[in-house]
This record gives sequence, C-alpha cells and structure tokens, in this order.
Amino acid sequence: MALTSRISLHGPPASDPEDFFGSSLGVIFPDDVMNQHGDAEHSLLYTSPHLPRPLHIALADPDREADRKLFSHYLWNASLLLAEFVEAGALHLPLDLGNGGSGSAGAGAGPHDGGATTTITPITPAHFDVKGLTCLELGAGTALPSLMAALLGAADVVVSDYPSPAVLDTLRKNVAVNTVPECSPSGTTTPLTVEGHAWGELDTPFAAQHRGHFDRLFVCDCLWMPWQHDNLRRSIAWFLKDSSSSPSPSPSTSGAKGEAKAWVIAGFHTGREKMRGFFEDAALASAGLEVERIWERDCDGVERAWVWDRGHEDVTERKRWLVVGVLRRQR
Repeated sequence: MALTSRISLHGPPASDPEDFFGSSLGVIFPDDVMNQHGDAEHSLLYTSPHLPRPLHIALADPDREADRKLFSHYLWNASLLLAEFVEAGALHLPLDLGNGGSGSAGAGAGPHDGGATTTITPITPAHFDVKGLTCLELGAGTALPSLMAALLGAADVVVSDYPSPAVLDTLRKNVAVNTVPECSPSGTTTPLTVEGHAWGELDTPFAAQHRGHFDRLFVCDCLWMPWQHDNLRRSIAWFLKDSSSSPSPSPSTSGAKGEAKAWVIAGFHTGREKMRGFFEDAALASAGLEVERIWERDCDGVERAWVWDRGHEDVTERKRWLVVGVLRRQR
C-alpha cells in the first residue's frame, strides 16, 4: 500500500487554480509523489485500518516569515513512514514491503563516508515497538508518530518543536483532539506533553530535567538544514538514555527494546548532498553517537542500501525515497 494512501484533506473544496493543479499532479504525472501534505485552509485525516477512527491532524498557520521557514505547517512523508513503523511494532504487524523490497527492513546498509556497502542484521517490526518506553520527538511538526506512540502503549511521550507559538499551539491542538480513548485500539492513552525546544539549546529547564531520559527519539524530516546538523546531533545525544548506565533490561524490554535508539527518517526531496552529512561517522562520534542501521525506502515499500552518492538523481524520482537511520550511543 502506498505510503500516502492513509492521508486525505479535510475542509472546504479547493477554489484556487493552483490547488486544483497541485491535487491533480498524481493523475497528470503518475510517478510524481506528494511528499508534503496539507495547507492553511485544510486539516488532514489520517486513516489506519488498525485504529478505531481517523486521526484529525491540524496544521499550523504561520503568520511570520521566520515561522514559515520552519516548514512545520505540513505533514511530511517521513512522519507517515515512522507512524507506520511504530504501529507495526506495537501491534506486531508485518512491515509493508513493496515489490522489489529486500524482504526485511534494513537488510542492507551503505557507506556513511564513502566505503564499501556492508551487510547488517535485518530489522523486524519488534524493533519499533514502543510499549513501555519513554519517547521524545524533535522537530515534531504535526507529531503523528508521537500520537501513534501515545495511542499504542508508550510509557511517556513528549513532543517538541521550535518554540514558536503558532507551531506549539497546533501541537497542543493535535494532542488534545487525538489522544483520547476513542482513538486507541485498547481504549487507553498515554499522557502526551508538548514542549518548546530549539536544537542545541541545552540550558533550558526542560533540557535540564530530561537529560538522558528517553528510550526512543523520533526525528522526521529534520535534515534539510545542514547548518543545524551539529545542534540536532547534540540534542539527540543529550536526551537519549545511556543504556550502559541503566539497569539490565527486564525480559519484557530485552532484545530490540534493550538499548536506547534515535530513529531518524528524512526524504531526499531537498537533495542527498544537503542531508547526508548528518550521518558522517566522525560528526556522530563527536556527539557520542553512531549508526546502528541505515537504509533507503520508497513510498511503496521498496527498500535498497543507503549510499553516500548516487550521482544525478531526478527530482521526481528522489521525492519517492527516504533514508531510515537508527542511531545509538557510541560503543
């Protein structure tokens, strides 16, 4: 099933000619994929066959140019993909793979800094099970993966984004509307907190209180600003739990759950060159992090190895693809 098939617009019919053109691109150009969803006049409905009712996703309506440059007033495909992964993990569902997929997510990992392709242990849905875990989303935007975590058994969920009133107000609205028992398969939800956090700013009360607190970090489509890569790595390292200093995991949290992870997913729509530097081994190591797994996946579930450089990539084609990185503390 296509990644974008769960999303539909909710609101008044489109009236602007540009809106009609944009909504018909998939018909005119069948290989073109929408990688950003929604606008100021429309909210979104996220419909999953495994949830009792659709989630109603509000979008920010930024009135300041600085806020618009955050691009948090859209739902991006990276969030859709991580939401499906979280759902598959918590509900023990198979990960949806398209024709030509590897058969198991993460079966191959490419070079970070330009080496030969390596092979790693295949990843399974269990690796994305958040039940009983503490979760933080950085650069949350609409917070869809965090909403799924709160509805599917996470112990504690915090969503954060740049401390802009327009962005944070929208996050609070999404939390209030969707984290209700009627949206959860089990009829129960986890309290979800909204916090303002600018990456790299670690002297705030929120950062001080939550250092090393989280088992899982969600990072979706946050790599398009190379100048913020260092700050983002610093925030990930700051909030990620130090598994080595924690008590030995119980049987219920052993294996896939036993070590703190950051799940970093990003689309290639802004170009591979702009976002790949985030995964440089030396830069991650300077923050005390390393890549456990990394691979590429398209909007139809087809998977391939991550590579540092694919040469010229057609804009329409690269919009279909995302990188999926699993980070952990450096061993």
